[in-house]
Amino acid sequence: MEKRILVVDDERDICEILSFNLQNEGYAVDVAGSAEQALATLQPDHSLILLDVMMGGMSGYHLAEKLRREGNPIPIIFLTAKDTENDMLTGFSVGGDDYISKPFSLKEVSARVRAVLKRAADGASGGGDRLTVGDMTLDVATKELSIGGEAVAVTKTEFEILSLLASNPSRIFSREEIIDRLWRDAPYTTERTVDVHITRLRKKLGEKASCISSRAGYGYRFNAEGL
Repeated sequence: MEKRILVVDDERDICEILSFNLQNEGYAVDVAGSAEQALATLQPDHSLILLDVMMGGMSGYHLAEKLRREGNPIPIIFLTAKDTENDMLTGFSVGGDDYISKPFSLKEVSARVRAVLKRAADGASGGGDRLTVGDMTLDVATKELSIGGEAVAVTKTEFEILSLLASNPSRIFSREEIIDRLWRDAPYTTERTVDVHITRLRKKLGEKASCISSRAGYGYRFNAEGL
């Protein structure tokens, strides 16, 4: 069954280019010129949203935030002319799964779409295992994190990073290794993307943030003593 993608951008040329390219790769594509139109167009059989950030009316960030607040888990890739760390943090914090800066190459878009769809499919078919370290529990099936019995809202990518580190507590993972594990099909992912995700994850962990430690020049590891 072909995957159905919703492209949301107020620039018609971008919508046409993305739609043509994605259809050539076998995807079904719908287009919306605004966040408001996207809400009216979005259907349960959509597998992914390619979402522009800066649009007239509701912004892409606000649309993503609204969908997540309503419990819609559909993967979202932001498209934006902004490329600062703060912008990336904002995108990930409202539930974005990836972030592509304009101008972009069509090869990059294709690679990131494949990677995000693959991660979503892997998550949907996961088993029922749970990983418990101290008072932290990671439910692999539901991609949910709880600390001391309290749920902590994290994105799928944040969960996967934490799960990778916690499953190998004695090992330091370089940024390159984390990218290879989680973004294997997205060759344009940079080391800064890893840092941004971990910065956001640490903020969400609050007092438990020290369970993710870094070693300059090497990478990140899980520190159970931080719990």
